[in-house]
Amino acid sequence: QVQLVESGGGLVQAGGSLRLSCAASVRTFSNYGMGWFRQAPGKEREFVAVIARTGGRIFYADSVKGRFTISRDNAKTVYLQMNNLKPEDTAIYYCAASRDYSGANRFGYEYWGQGTQVTVSS
Repeated sequence: QVQLVESGGGLVQAGGSLRLSCAASVRTFSNYGMGWFRQAPGKEREFVAVIARTGGRIFYADSVKGRFTISRDNAKTVYLQMNNLKPEDTAIYYCAASRDYSGANRFGYEYWGQGTQVTVSS
C-alpha cells in the first residue's frame, strides 16, 4: 500500500513563494510517476505538474509554467516549488502516484495524499 503525505502549504501574499513536499511510503520510489494536482472551492481537481518515474520527463499545466518547478529526490519525496504565486493559485494541493502512468489525467493515478491548503492573498 502506498501512502502519500503532503506538507508545506500555508498563507502567502501574491508574488510570494512556497515549497510543497510529498513524502511517499513505498518500497521502490523510482517505480512511480508522481503528479501534483489542485482543487479550488467549487471546481474540479486539475492537473498542475508531473514528473516521470526516472525524473526524465516533466511537464506542467500552462497556468503554472515558468512559475512552478516539480522535482524528486532519492529520499522518496517529490517537491513543488511555487514562485510568483497568484490569488488564483489558491487551492488544496494534492500529491498523486502511479506505477503505470505519468500524465495529466487525474484518473490515471491510483494513490493520493490528503492534500495541503495553499492560500494566496492579493
